[in-house]
Amino acid sequence: MALAATLGAALVFGAPGALAGTLPVGPSPAPAAKAHAPAAVPASPSAAWVAGTRAYLVITAPGDSSAVRSAIAANAGTVFSNFDAIGVIVAHSASSTFAATMRGVAGVQQVGATRTSDVPADAYNPALPANPAQASTPAGEPVRADMSQIKADQAWAVNPGSASVTVGILDTGVDDQHQDLAPNFDAADSVSCAYGKPDTRVGAWRDVDTHGTHVAGTIAAAKNGKGVVGVAPGVKIAAVRVAEPGNSFFFAENTICGFVWAGDHGFKVTNNSYYTDPWQFNCPDNIDQAAIIEGVKRAQEYAESKGSLQIAAAGNENYDLAHKTTDSASPNDSTPVTRTITNACLDIPTELPGVVTVAANGTGVTKASFSNYGQNVIDVAAPGSNVYSTVPGGGYGSKSGTSMATPHVVGVAALIASANPGITPAQLRAKLAAQANDIACPSDSRCTGTTANNSFFGEGQVDALKAVGTTPPPGTYFENLADFAINDNATVESPIAVTGVTGNAPATLKVGVDIKHTYIGDLKVDLVAPDGTVYTLHNHAGGSTDNIAQTYTVNASSEVANGTWKLRVNDNAASDTGKIDAWNLTF
Repeated sequence: MALAATLGAALVFGAPGALAGTLPVGPSPAPAAKAHAPAAVPASPSAAWVAGTRAYLVITAPGDSSAVRSAIAANAGTVFSNFDAIGVIVAHSASSTFAATMRGVAGVQQVGATRTSDVPADAYNPALPANPAQASTPAGEPVRADMSQIKADQAWAVNPGSASVTVGILDTGVDDQHQDLAPNFDAADSVSCAYGKPDTRVGAWRDVDTHGTHVAGTIAAAKNGKGVVGVAPGVKIAAVRVAEPGNSFFFAENTICGFVWAGDHGFKVTNNSYYTDPWQFNCPDNIDQAAIIEGVKRAQEYAESKGSLQIAAAGNENYDLAHKTTDSASPNDSTPVTRTITNACLDIPTELPGVVTVAANGTGVTKASFSNYGQNVIDVAAPGSNVYSTVPGGGYGSKSGTSMATPHVVGVAALIASANPGITPAQLRAKLAAQANDIACPSDSRCTGTTANNSFFGEGQVDALKAVGTTPPPGTYFENLADFAINDNATVESPIAVTGVTGNAPATLKVGVDIKHTYIGDLKVDLVAPDGTVYTLHNHAGGSTDNIAQTYTVNASSEVANGTWKLRVNDNAASDTGKIDAWNLTF
C-alpha cells in the first residue's frame, strides 16, 4: 500500500493496500440524490459468487458498449459495472481463458486482470461499514505546527474557503458523524466505489479503517472551537470510499469508479493518498498492467475534463521515482516478487499526466525520511510527519506519511479555488506551483535540480496565505505583523499607519485579526479609527475557545482613510493571556 501513517506514532510503512499514509476506509451513499449524470451505466445483474472469480478491465471505444458487453456474457463473464463515457467495462469471470478470448473480440482494445486474487464474495452484497459511537471532545482547537508551517492559520483570517467548493476524498472512507467533520460533510455526493461500482446506500462511504477520516480532518475540519482546524475549514468534503474492507486494497476498478464519480459530481479537487493495488508500479509491457494504466488514465482525464484536479501522494518508500530499477512489493494481494522495472512503469495515479504529485516535509523545510522523491516527478511538498487530525468515533490521532502531506496540498488547492471561482484544473495546477515557497536542496546527493524546482520538494512547500491572495493592489492593503502581548486585566493597542488612500475608508473595510489567546471570552476587541472613533469587533464572546482568526467587515465610510488605525484589545479577567499575532486592513 502507499499508505504510510499510523496512529499515535510516526511509523511509516508499505502496507498491504495502496495507502500512501494510512489505510483507506469506505464511503457511504448520500441521502438525497442530486441531478448529476450517473457515474456508471447500470450493469447487468452479477452472477452468484464462485471461487476463482477475477476482475478484469475491458477497454473499448467510448460510447455504446452494448456489443462488447454481450460478448462478455457470451464468453463466461458478467458485467459488474461499465463506464461508457470512457469506454471501460469492469467484468468478472472465473474462466482462465476469459481475458485471452475477449482480446480477440471486435471492438475490444485491451483486457487486463486488475488483481491476482479472487474478487471477494462481499462484492455482490457489500456490508455497510460500522457507524461508530462518537466521543465528545472538550472545547479548544490550538493551532497545530503543520498548519502554522504552511500559514493556514493566517489564511483562515483572510478566506477560510467557500462552501461552493467540494473536495472529494478518495480513500478508506470518512466518519461523517465526527463532530469536526459533520458541519462540512456532503452526504449527497458521497459514495462507495469499493469493487468498482457506485454504492449510494447511506453510510456506504464510511471509514473501513482510520486513514480517510484523518485525511478529511486535515483538509476541512470545521473551525468550531473543537479538536483541530483543517487547511480549508469553509469548504465541503465528500467521501468516495475506494478501499475494500478487511484489507484496504485500492484496485484499479475502484479508482476508475471514484474518478468518474468525481467528474460527474463536480468535485473541484480530489485527494488520493494511495497507489493502485496490487502493483506498486504498473508497467506498459505487461498486458494486464497496460490495461490498468489505460483505464485509470481515461478516468482521470474524464474527471479533469469535468473540472476536477487530482492530487496524489508520492509514496513512502524513500524511493527515487525518476530512476526506477526494481519493485519488490508487488503483487501485494498474493505473493510479491522482485522484478526489474524502468521509468516507463508508473505509480498510479500519482504519476499519471495531469495529477499533482506530493512529497512530504518533515519539521520545517527538511525532507521527511520516508518520502519518495524524483526530479520532474514531485510537484510540491507539504508537512507529513506526526500530523494530528480526526479519526473515527469523534477522536483524534497522529499519523505520518505522504498520505498526510497530500491533504495539506488539497486544502491549499481548495483555498485557491475558493478565491478564484471558475478556475480550471490546468490553472489550478499552475497556481499551486506559483504559490509554493522554494526550498533549496540540503547536503544530500540524492537531491538534484535547482532551488526553484528539485527532486525533493518540486516547486517547494505550499503556502496557504499566498493561496488566498495576500498581495492586493498597492495602497489598499496594510498590515502589522509585530507581536503585542495581551496581559491579564490590561489593554494593548497595535497600530497601522495608512497612507496613499484617497478620501474616506469604504463601507466594506476588511479587518483581518489574528489573536492568540487561551480564553477569548476574556477579550473585547475594537478597531480605533484615526479620529478615535471605536468600532467593536468582538465583545467577550466565545467563552473558553482559543484564538481569534477572523476577518471582520466594518462600515467606516465616515472615516478619512489616511492616518493611524489601531487594533485595541482589552483583557478583563485573570489566568489567561496571549498576544496580537498580526492584523491587517484592506481598503
